[in-house]
Amino acid sequence: MQAPRQDNWQSIVAIRLIVGLGNPGPEFAGTRHNIGADWLEALAWRANIPLKSESRLHGLLGRGVVADRDVRLLVPTTFMNRSGLSVAATANYFKIEPEEILVAYDEMAFEPGVIRLKTGGGAGGHNGIRDLIDSLGKAARFHRLRIGVGHPGSAAKVTRYLTQQKMPESERGSIEEQWRLSDVLPLLLAGDFENAMNRLHAPPPSTDNEQSEADKQ
Repeated sequence: MQAPRQDNWQSIVAIRLIVGLGNPGPEFAGTRHNIGADWLEALAWRANIPLKSESRLHGLLGRGVVADRDVRLLVPTTFMNRSGLSVAATANYFKIEPEEILVAYDEMAFEPGVIRLKTGGGAGGHNGIRDLIDSLGKAARFHRLRIGVGHPGSAAKVTRYLTQQKMPESERGSIEEQWRLSDVLPLLLAGDFENAMNRLHAPPPSTDNEQSEADKQ
């Protein structure tokens, strides 16, 4: 009898390193391109994990317990298009495999308030992810937490939209409502990606009014 294929490898590999991407410097604070770093810093604050500068790793690094898991948190202090320098240095130093890494970053394909998970694949036009792929290896299957920031509607407006405009409070509020990922994060960090994706990607439950209207039809 042929042995079963091990296609669900990702379901048994726990996360050891969580990364939040952004650009360094006050001029980029609060911009859409920094939403991954903002999410990581909020996670560190909630978990009471201080982030300290590690010049040899080109980033801010902390270690502590998140959702009952011992993890390291990293915010690269390089510019976005050099993010791989910090992530690869950290992964190599602590002997962390790509499939043990979760990277949070901004995603224009989704509206603010939408967060999606993905494993592997291409860069999708994101310079930070492109550099991670180049630095970790083009076949590296690191995991991605894609935080929707919306699209300006024109390619000519993208740079200003992502890096020069502060995110309006209404947009930030809709994103921060989803930041805790209370039901998803324990599954995700434990390596149960299938159930984490199913829970995160499930449509929101209908309200009582919506259900009443549906019952009338």
